[in-house]
Amino acid sequence: MDAIIASYITAFLLGLFSAAHCVGMCGSIIGVLTMNLPNDVRESPRRMLPYVFNYNLGRIVSYGIAGLFVGLLSTPLAKIEAFFLLRLLSVIVMIGMGLHLAGWWPTFARVERLGAPIWRKLQPLGQRLIPVRSRLAAFFLGLVWGWLPCGLVYAALLVAATAGDAVKAAGVMLAFGTGTLPAVMGTGLFAGMLSTLSRTKHLRQAAGLLIIALALISLMFPFGSGAHDAHEHGSHQHHHVERPNP
Repeated sequence: MDAIIASYITAFLLGLFSAAHCVGMCGSIIGVLTMNLPNDVRESPRRMLPYVFNYNLGRIVSYGIAGLFVGLLSTPLAKIEAFFLLRLLSVIVMIGMGLHLAGWWPTFARVERLGAPIWRKLQPLGQRLIPVRSRLAAFFLGLVWGWLPCGLVYAALLVAATAGDAVKAAGVMLAFGTGTLPAVMGTGLFAGMLSTLSRTKHLRQAAGLLIIALALISLMFPFGSGAHDAHEHGSHQHHHVERPNP
């Protein structure tokens, strides 16, 4: 399988399997956001859907921006073939997140504090947009929300860092965000029911095991198209060195 396709699939499945974590972590946030919508909007799921969609669209765009930055920073690593280490680190973070989600490693939550300094600076911007009175405001609030500290986002960013360039890295994060859509969109429309469901012990354990399994399976995927391309380019040059004339 092509390395970048493998990265897209890994990121999408990571987002999809993180449903219990997304509902548990973001459920209260999107519940507050939807409760602050105008009364006529909250009374109808059909009217509320565009707002919930815009929240999530902004969130996913922020993931893409984060992926773009990570891709810019990590691309030079292809020259020293360090993508393997980045992907290995992403596997370790995914396993840790799976154990945390299943309730078997609670202290792993400390990893999510890494993004706290950025969140403290952005959170006041989001608070100014509440209560949300327009779909555009919902989108911009989603842009802020996308920087909420999250271990699963960090794992996805590490996968994105092995994509080979900034655009592909952004694509990996967009794939991750798309994978989270069913859970988070559903939470926005049915917050109470799904929030209760996310606290079910067996559901969280199942989700944690799925993420751990995905981490182990991803070890079989190619480690970064950028590193592969750099290696191929080097090999190509090696085989085309002109031989001296006898």
